[in-house]
Amino acid sequence: MATRGVRGATTADRNEAAHVAERSLELLRALIALNGIAAEDVASATFTMTEDLDAEFPALPARSIEGWESVPLLCAREVPVPGSLGRCIRVLLHWNTDRKQTEVRHAFLRGARELRPEWSVRVPGDEDDPEPVRLPGAVRPR
Repeated sequence: MATRGVRGATTADRNEAAHVAERSLELLRALIALNGIAAEDVASATFTMTEDLDAEFPALPARSIEGWESVPLLCAREVPVPGSLGRCIRVLLHWNTDRKQTEVRHAFLRGARELRPEWSVRVPGDEDDPEPVRLPGAVRPR
């Protein structure tokens, strides 16, 4: 069995604890559903947020998912690259699975869809999201 990386990202409309928690949980649930991930197969999860989000730890809502009580979680602040997507929450799951890396489904939700259009996933209500926020500078996503 291999450990595969499962990536995801989303954006938050505002820097409020309940909202950041809601968006983090929405992202995790999307990754779990897309891949059929069982909690006992998650080796660890690393969450990051842009500097404009600090109202809540993005990993905290993961503890509310059944079986995730003992999953090692880490939160970190992203490098503030000028022009990068703002109010962004990212996660990297380390998943023990027999699937090939090419079979893993990643999920970029809401404003983060522009970062990886090929991994874009729509969730209920994201049509109402405002335009993605950009941190000051001129760098565009690659």
